[in-house]
Amino acid sequence: MGEVTELLCQLRSGDAGASEGLFRTVYEELRLIAESQFAREQGEQTLQPTALVNEAYLRLVSGGRLQKFDSRGHFFAAAAEAMRRILIDAARARGSQKRGGHCNRIELGEWVDDSAQATDLLLDLDDGLDLLVAVDSASADLVKLRVFAGLSVTEAGELLGMSRSSAYKNWEFARSWFAVRWEG
Repeated sequence: MGEVTELLCQLRSGDAGASEGLFRTVYEELRLIAESQFAREQGEQTLQPTALVNEAYLRLVSGGRLQKFDSRGHFFAAAAEAMRRILIDAARARGSQKRGGHCNRIELGEWVDDSAQATDLLLDLDDGLDLLVAVDSASADLVKLRVFAGLSVTEAGELLGMSRSSAYKNWEFARSWFAVRWEG
């Protein structure tokens, strides 16, 4: 059993000190995920990777106690989702330009250099993910881990308990689904 999984088990058992130990253990990995998010985004940022990690961890804490997580994968999926929500909130707060009726086809994982376009892309991706969850939640979870946590298809699939082939099938489905959505 890995250290993160062990700490999560201790948390489930009611060990209050495990929360602090968990944060120390996962901090660097969460910071690397946050830095990869900022490397993709160009333009003016009001949020820094350290602040993103701290804010994400705070969102995972409920009533002064860390939420219960079933596994390491569950924890990192929740952390990626928290970071996604924070970045979406920040994009909305920057007052992104209103989107017109035109759409540009962009492959998942591609980011544009223009910060206004990047903000619009981030908001479009968030809207799309909300719709994809209703169609195929496993594919949506995989996209979140790929795009917002910077994981490979194989790594994201492993965290979600998918076989390598299932992870690639879900990734291809999500890419196709977004391509159809953004074309029309």
